[in-house]
Amino acid sequence: MQIHLAIDLGAESGRVIAVWIHGRSVRMHELHRFFHQPIELPSGLHWNLASIWAEILRGLGAAAAWARESGHEVVSVGCDVWGVDWALVDSSGEVVALPHAYRDPRNRRFYQAALAELGVDRIYQTTGIQLMDLNTLYSLLAFVRTSPRLVGAAERLLFIPDLLHYWLSGEQTVERTIASTSQMIDVRSGNWSRELLEPLGIPVRLLGPISPAGTVVGQLRGAVATATGLSPAVKVITPGSHDTASAVAAVPATGSQSWAYLSSGTWSLLGAELDSSCTHAKAQAAMFTNEAGVGGTIRFLKNISGLWLVQECRRAWLKAGQEYSYQQLADLAAAETGGRTLVDPAFASFQIPGEMPQKIVEFARQTSQPVPESPGQFVRCCLDSLALAYRRTVNLLEGVLDRRFDVLHIVGGGGQNRLLNQLAADMLERPVVVGPLEATAIGNGLVQAMACGELADLAELRGLIAGSDLVVGRYEPAAASARHSWLERFEQLVQ
Repeated sequence: MQIHLAIDLGAESGRVIAVWIHGRSVRMHELHRFFHQPIELPSGLHWNLASIWAEILRGLGAAAAWARESGHEVVSVGCDVWGVDWALVDSSGEVVALPHAYRDPRNRRFYQAALAELGVDRIYQTTGIQLMDLNTLYSLLAFVRTSPRLVGAAERLLFIPDLLHYWLSGEQTVERTIASTSQMIDVRSGNWSRELLEPLGIPVRLLGPISPAGTVVGQLRGAVATATGLSPAVKVITPGSHDTASAVAAVPATGSQSWAYLSSGTWSLLGAELDSSCTHAKAQAAMFTNEAGVGGTIRFLKNISGLWLVQECRRAWLKAGQEYSYQQLADLAAAETGGRTLVDPAFASFQIPGEMPQKIVEFARQTSQPVPESPGQFVRCCLDSLALAYRRTVNLLEGVLDRRFDVLHIVGGGGQNRLLNQLAADMLERPVVVGPLEATAIGNGLVQAMACGELADLAELRGLIAGSDLVVGRYEPAAASARHSWLERFEQLVQ
C-alpha cells in the first residue's frame, strides 16, 4: 500500500497519522500523538517549535518502523496546522525569532491601531476575512513596530506549516489555504494586498509566491531521512495546510443535499463551501470570513470559540489538583439540568488563557444568572452555549446566502462529545451527521493522494470517505422542547 503521512497539529495536540486508500475506502493508523501548548516568556506568549519539531521527528520515525514491519511504502508527507501564526526566516534559513502564539495579548493593541488607521470597511472589503485580533495582519504589525531590527534581518515570512514543510524538504513555499487566514490577501485577486500592507509599514518583500493545496514542494532532506529512517525519495506535499481546510475537504457530503459544516475542536468553525467569495453588506454585517479551500473552493464561515472553553476549565481544575478526562466532564455535564447558565462564547475575556471557571462565574454574576457550582454545571454551561451559538450562526449563514441547509456535518475531534452533538441537532432542528473524527488528518492524507494521482478530484475524495466507516453517528433533533426558551436569553447575552 502507498502510505501518505499526515502531520496534523491542532492548538493543543499533534499527531502523525498514516492514511492510505484500500479498494474503494480509506484507512488510517495513528502512529504518534503528543500534547503541546504555548509558553509564556518575557517577550510574550510563544510556540515551542523545537519541542513540536522533535515530536514530529519521533512520529516520522515511528512511521518508518511501522511501514517496514507492515510492508507498506511511505510515499509522501504533509503538514496541516492551526491558522494565522507564522515565523520569519533570514537568507540562510535561520528562524529570526520564536513565533508568537495567536492568543498573545499584545495583538489587541495593534488590532485597534490597524482599525483606526485603515477602517473596518476597507479591511473587510479588501480581504473578506472576519476581523479578529488574532489574525496575522495584527500580530505581524505588532512585530514590525516593536522589533524592526529583526524584521530587517528577515527575508521571508512562512506560516507554521510552511516552515515545517521547509524543515522537511529544504524548499520554501507558501500554501494558499493557510495564507488565506492571514487577512493580508486581496479576496478578489488572490494575491497579497499591498493596499493594506504598505500603509501599515509591513514589508511586502517578506511575502513569497502562493501555491495551491496539493503542491509537491520537494523530497525529504537527507538529514530528516537519516533521523527518521524514511526514504529520501518521500515527497513533501502541501495538503490544505490550514487544518480547517483539510477537515472541510474530508466532509463526506454526496448527492444533492444542501449542507453546512462544523469543524469542531478548540475552535468551532461553522460555514458553507462556496464556489466564489461573498463580501456583500450582509456578509460584512454578520462578519463571515472567506478562506481558501481545497480545489479552488471558498470556506465561508465564522470562527466560534469552541471547546477551548472546556479545555481551559479542565486546565484550571488540573492546576488545582482535580483531574478529569474529557469523557468524564461530558458525562457530568449530561447529568446536569440544561439551560441553567448561559454565556457568550465570543466574550473577550474568554479568549485569554487562564482562570476560565472564574471568568464564567463573573459573567454569570454580571448577567444575573445562577453561578455554576460544580464541574458538571460549568461544562453544561459551555456546551449549551456553544449549541446556541451554532443555532445563531446557521441562522445568520442562511440569511446571508439566502439558502436553507438540510444537514450539518460535524467533523473533527469535537464530534466525540455526544451531548454537544445532540444539543446541536436540537437547536438547529435538523439532522447532524458526525465524522470523520480525524477529518483533518484524513483530508490531509487524501489531498496528498490526489497530488500523487490516486484520486481525480475533491468529489472523488469525498465519495471515498462517504463509502468508508468513518461516519460515526447521526443525530436527529428532539421534538420541540423547553430548550427553545433558552434562545431568547442567549440572544440578549450576545447583543
